[in-house]
Amino acid sequence: MPLQRSVLKTNYSAPPLTLVVDDNASVREAISELLHSVGIADKRFPSAHDLLKELESSNDCEIRDANCLILDVRMPGMGGLELQHRLRVARFNVPIIFISAHGDVRMTVDAMKAGAFDFLSKPFRSQELLESVEAAIEYDRRRREIDRERNDLVARYLSLTPREKNILALVARGLMNKQIASELCLSEITIKANRSHLMQKMKAKSVAELVRMEAHLKGVASNEEHYAITPDGLLTINSPSQPR
Repeated sequence: MPLQRSVLKTNYSAPPLTLVVDDNASVREAISELLHSVGIADKRFPSAHDLLKELESSNDCEIRDANCLILDVRMPGMGGLELQHRLRVARFNVPIIFISAHGDVRMTVDAMKAGAFDFLSKPFRSQELLESVEAAIEYDRRRREIDRERNDLVARYLSLTPREKNILALVARGLMNKQIASELCLSEITIKANRSHLMQKMKAKSVAELVRMEAHLKGVASNEEHYAITPDGLLTINSPSQPR
């Protein structure tokens, strides 16, 4: 079937993994069989607490590397919306598909505002769920790719010497070598040499590309709590990066 071929084209070394949290055993089993029919692996949990416990206690990266979460809204104890909040606080950014037999407009709005990927009302069609899961897996693939590119850019930046970081900030301001030399009280020859090293380390093919990288780094600092930009325009780390 077309859906099966599309899902299995994703760039994962192992089959995509979907977590299923629902207090109804028959629902969990039915969803599992449906996912397996298109080559998607799953792990099932009867409650939100069970999933949280697994996340906290497991040294296995498999759970944290899940590509999608199918989550029931109403369950005994902790409901789906509260679990969504707990996962967001824990920076576990898996795309969430909510399912509910009791869904209403307000519940859907609250879930989507909090970052849910989709919201399906029971009973839903098998194809409807599969299409939503497929879209969530593709979204997760793109997000991971963006994260890898961002982390690679930050790693290149952090490999720069303090002087090279200063030169990068000044280049981004549009200063020429002579002006940068005056600003840093160095010779123009020194600036040229450091600028060449800077370009090589950042893997920038042009000044324009280097400036775009510097702008992207500032975007990273403004969107990630463990990065910051100092008054002189340098990227710094506030705290160690948290796992996803």
